Amino acid sequence: MTPGGKRLYLASRSPRRRELLKQIGINFELLLIREDPSRGADLDEKAAGDELPQEYALRIARDKAETGWSRVLQRKLPHLPLLTADTVVSIDDVFLGKPGSRGEAVSMLKQLSGREHKVYTAVAIALGSEIASALSVTTVRFRELDGEEIRYYVSSSEPLDKAGAYAIQGRAAVFVERIEGSYSGVVGLPLYETSRLLRQFGFSTL
Repeated sequence: MTPGGKRLYLASRSPRRRELLKQIGINFELLLIREDPSRGADLDEKAAGDELPQEYALRIARDKAETGWSRVLQRKLPHLPLLTADTVVSIDDVFLGKPGSRGEAVSMLKQLSGREHKVYTAVAIALGSEIASALSVTTVRFRELDGEEIRYYVSSSEPLDKAGAYAIQGRAAVFVERIEGSYSGVVGLPLYETSRLLRQFGFSTL
């Protein structure tokens, strides 16, 4: 638990983000917003036509924070800081989101094979009218992947709910030849940037 018992709301369904917050001793409660368009999502996550991946990640993280804070007010919940994040994988400035099928996952991994790609993870914290945000940028290089190992990896189902169709903290770790930047950012929550934001709101992460 955070020294002094401070806590925040985490507006994310990602178990990886929960584990990373626990890793740095942050006490949190989940406050979820709707992200499934078929169920009436709370915000539109479509990218603008000329929007760069890093711009998109920051905008969505901030939009999630604003939407989450409106839920705090609507539900008359205690006014605690609310943390959100968004991760975007891109290659040649082309977005690689979560694959919609096994075939799409195979296609994404073929694009990443033997090449560098970027992972942008934005973090935002809202409290009242204040929203503070930060962006982590990481370069990841995959070794050459052959078709058989791509199909084997996809058959594990691990990549099906991951941006870019892979989990660096999972089996796909063996694909990574080099990483420059934040490992935790690729997992889903860059701890360096997150801890700096948390300090602005009175949290200690030591």
